[in-house]
Amino acid sequence: MHSKTTFAAAVAAALTLLPGALQAQNVDACFLRGATAAEAAERPSPLGVVAITMGDHEATLCYGAPSANDRTVMGGLVPFGEPWRTGANEATAIHIPFAATIGDVAVEPGSYSLYTIPGEDEWEIVVNGVVERWGIPISAEVRAEDVGSFTRSVAATDDFVETLTFAWASHGEGMGHIVLEWENTRVEIPVHVAGMNH
Repeated sequence: MHSKTTFAAAVAAALTLLPGALQAQNVDACFLRGATAAEAAERPSPLGVVAITMGDHEATLCYGAPSANDRTVMGGLVPFGEPWRTGANEATAIHIPFAATIGDVAVEPGSYSLYTIPGEDEWEIVVNGVVERWGIPISAEVRAEDVGSFTRSVAATDDFVETLTFAWASHGEGMGHIVLEWENTRVEIPVHVAGMNH
């Protein structure tokens, strides 16, 4: 049996391996339904946290990271044409303390959930105003809180990606892309500070 010290070290190591190297202030932004960050890191679909840095601005993306586990993901585990939580566990969420544009959707400072409607060649990305919820179901009640949506083309990854991964790709002081990769699928979601062009 592991000692508390060994367990704590293992959890700390697991957290640092997650995308966007978890920092305390970033984890604190995540809604975990009463779980601690360490507990969330030990789930079958562990917590992923990405710091989105644009100059002096920083936002945080929180998501559950499921793995393929020998399953067909796109068109199977993730059906085409149906709303998907775009992660696991709690709703995938972006905490953005400044006015910004996500895709084509202008948002005020605050917290938003993100879900998608995947297709073979194009995805609809939906920005929603309800964050503190379990990721499913994406019911009519949840969808009534949609702020807006936009579409993005699908690209192929260079290699097979076993576990859903989000990462931040900066394209300058006030803009960049949230990059989603899973299985052989890659989708980029533009984010920019209000007043900046794509």
